[in-house]
Amino acid sequence: MFLKLGFKSVTMDDIASEMCMSKKTIYKHFSNKEVLIEEGTETIKKKIHDMMDSIISKNYNAIKENFEMRKMFKEMFQSVDHSPAFQLKKHYPEIYAKMMEEEIKVCQSVFNQNVIKGIGEGLYRSDLEIDTVVTFYYTLIFSINENTLYEKDASLLELKALEYHTRAIATEKGIVELENQLKLNN
Repeated sequence: MFLKLGFKSVTMDDIASEMCMSKKTIYKHFSNKEVLIEEGTETIKKKIHDMMDSIISKNYNAIKENFEMRKMFKEMFQSVDHSPAFQLKKHYPEIYAKMMEEEIKVCQSVFNQNVIKGIGEGLYRSDLEIDTVVTFYYTLIFSINENTLYEKDASLLELKALEYHTRAIATEKGIVELENQLKLNN
């Protein structure tokens, strides 16, 4: 409900009605709406991390792996009108800040592994300053999500950011793979 209707607009009454239970029952487990939102975001984060691990375990090449990650996020949030990150930042900045602090570390690690993998596969240039490349990319992706109101707009910008990022670090072989992925994902 939070993702579909927005964190601010969903009330505890709405949640109780949807779950066919009393608000009193909900309050036995969650002292207030903020605690429920915090717990909910933790659950979503765990699901996302599990899905990311699943994609990584399939051992795609580094560029395809990035496109599969993007596809996963797009599918996960396709029925959402407003960007969840934008809503959370606007209405619950403390929860958002805590979540982002943790997520930046996770994304740094995943992006770092992807760049190292891509260099090993000859898809990314070997002369890259990996930490800088990773910082640029996650800053760009997080900025899109926290500053773009509509999810469909964020999804399009994420695709453009992925293309931009990949072109900046790819070898000729990597550009060929990028072009193939762009054809498959348009």
